Amino acid sequence: MNMRMPQLSFEPADELAALCKAGGDPLRLNVLRALSNDSFGVLELAQIFAIGQSGMSHHLKVLAQAGLVATRREGNAIFYRRALAQGERLGGRLHAALLDEVDALGLPVEVHLRIGQVHGQRAAASQDFFARMAANFQAQQDLIAGLPQYRDSVLALLDALGFSAQASVLEVGPGDGGFLPELARRFARVTALDNSPAMLELASLRCSNEGLGNVELKLADALHDEYPAADCVVLNMVLHHFAAPAEALKHLAVRVKAGGSLLITELCSHNQSWARQACGDLWLGFEQDDLARWALAAGLTPGESLYVGLRNGFQIQVRHFAKPDEHTGPKTSSRAGSNGALTHR
Repeated sequence: MNMRMPQLSFEPADELAALCKAGGDPLRLNVLRALSNDSFGVLELAQIFAIGQSGMSHHLKVLAQAGLVATRREGNAIFYRRALAQGERLGGRLHAALLDEVDALGLPVEVHLRIGQVHGQRAAASQDFFARMAANFQAQQDLIAGLPQYRDSVLALLDALGFSAQASVLEVGPGDGGFLPELARRFARVTALDNSPAMLELASLRCSNEGLGNVELKLADALHDEYPAADCVVLNMVLHHFAAPAEALKHLAVRVKAGGSLLITELCSHNQSWARQACGDLWLGFEQDDLARWALAAGLTPGESLYVGLRNGFQIQVRHFAKPDEHTGPKTSSRAGSNGALTHR
């Protein structure tokens, strides 16, 4: 008599097996290490690890099936980043432990060099855009979100922080200098930093026309050159031009004095890929939780957040991150009215 044995179901064990399989390859572990504070497209990862695109796609598929990487569409491109471990889910503790061990790995020197090359290619594309488009800067900005659309929101958050009359401020990427007069009225010392001579020339003309005697303009790279720390560091619609935003926040946090603040105005995540060509954007906005997570990793404390919806469908986030003072604790701000809802994150 032929009896069929019932098939047993091992779904939970299958999930754990997929996680173990994904972590059982040295290349995939190094990919996870490279994605610790960055996101890359499949072509970039193929370049970084010197393998073919199809081979890298296979490894990314295995990592994605195990829930170790997440994807985000940037226009027509798909970028990969590490997925956060969910402790309450099956395999969550194993996932977290794997990432902890991965973060202790040292990437091969040649991989570090290729990551630097990818970042350099991104940065060169951004610099080339601003060199070509300086004369039409305002028109390009207005395609998505010009300064008038978010100026009042940033000022409301800035004024609520109550800086002293002797405080200093640093604006990274001042563009044509449109925000510098507001900063010059609120701070004793203003430093404006840009790596584009063409854009810095526009900012210099603005300062000259408006008699801004307390503003110093510097041609410098915000991530690699030396310059003084400030009580407040401001980035208005700049972070999406950085090759590696999470790493940029770590560098910029060092330039914030203890007890000071980092203010970031940025687009929320969107899928309007035309912004890459029209506005030189490397990233199509950012998820709110990503900015908070990157800031925490940089030693900053998330403060107030303000969101402004625009008529063209984009949404702007104005974020405050405080650098804790070991004596007085983190600076916090009070609520302030503005063009959008000011909420705690």
